[in-house]
Amino acid sequence: MNFYKSSKSKIHGSSYREVLKEAEAIFKQIKSRTKRTPYARSKYFRSEKIFLNIFWSHLHEKHERERVRRLKFYACAIDLIKSSSCDPITRENFKQRDEVLHRFSGKSKEGETFTVQIKENKRTKRKDLISIFPDN
Repeated sequence: MNFYKSSKSKIHGSSYREVLKEAEAIFKQIKSRTKRTPYARSKYFRSEKIFLNIFWSHLHEKHERERVRRLKFYACAIDLIKSSSCDPITRENFKQRDEVLHRFSGKSKEGETFTVQIKENKRTKRKDLISIFPDN
């Protein structure tokens, strides 16, 4: 399996507030670049936009401990989206046939592995960041 070695380190902190504050600062910086939906341009998808809003709604469905685990890799995930040219694991979404899921694997600066999942709509070609989670 190909891993993208991120130049960013994990967000430090043990409580949800500490980690959320730093992750929101990163998101706010990205959001300030556009008046519309925040996005990051992906190297793998030839500079196409990956929209970031769905991730936040997905994150708030999780328990607080799980949110912390996932948010710690937010900086690494944004770096992976922007810079990775490694091939993801791609498969059709079993819940909705008009969507394709791309799973990119990465390693933080500390060497911890994580996965970034991007959803692509087959008809519109819109790509959204769905989830970031550490590999156990």
